[in-house]
Amino acid sequence: MKETLPNFIEHPLVHFRQRFDWDCGLSCIFMLLGRSERRQFLNDFKDICRSGGFGESTWTIDLCYLLKDFGIKHKYLTTTFGANPSHLGKEYYKCFNEDEIRVNEKFRNANFRGISIETISVPYDYLIQHLGCHGNIILLTSASLLYCDLCKVNKLSMELRSCLGLKSAYMGHYIILCGYDQRIQKFMYRNPAFKDKVCFMSFDAMDRARKANGTDEDIILIYDKLL
Repeated sequence: MKETLPNFIEHPLVHFRQRFDWDCGLSCIFMLLGRSERRQFLNDFKDICRSGGFGESTWTIDLCYLLKDFGIKHKYLTTTFGANPSHLGKEYYKCFNEDEIRVNEKFRNANFRGISIETISVPYDYLIQHLGCHGNIILLTSASLLYCDLCKVNKLSMELRSCLGLKSAYMGHYIILCGYDQRIQKFMYRNPAFKDKVCFMSFDAMDRARKANGTDEDIILIYDKLL
């Protein structure tokens, strides 16, 4: 029997604004860490990027390995197991050839490392269910389709464009879904490209941003609470 969810939920997070145009995924992980772990993360940042093999080109599977290293229980959902060859030649995936071997190897070794991956496409009510029962969600989106309903203009802000150096139609950008409000049909999320604030975006609009061509519908479910 499906559990009845509250109409409103927000998971509190310590906001962290990304420092470069490529570290949005790492910044999302930072928001999930405890105080001592955040200090360790900042002190060891360069070593973490080097030992993870990703440098300044971070894929979702890289984030999963890092979450595992920090002991954060999670599950990775994606429509493509491994590096999607259809991304070769796209402007955003300019490092595809360099990344492909690392990414595919990490996918192959994920089960051995205790990282759960499921190849699946899910509707947005699945995300609502997880937020209501378990915890936050790291979500890969197309930055050009993100906006905040609380802002005066419902389009990608100049602040985000400037931070990300947005040029192509698709630029992958990680955010954290941290809650929802069913009464107004909106997700709540934290965007590491912004200063400390919670953004609101409709369920349908977020679905378009997370299912845009290039995302492979990558989702990392974080399990703060266990049923």
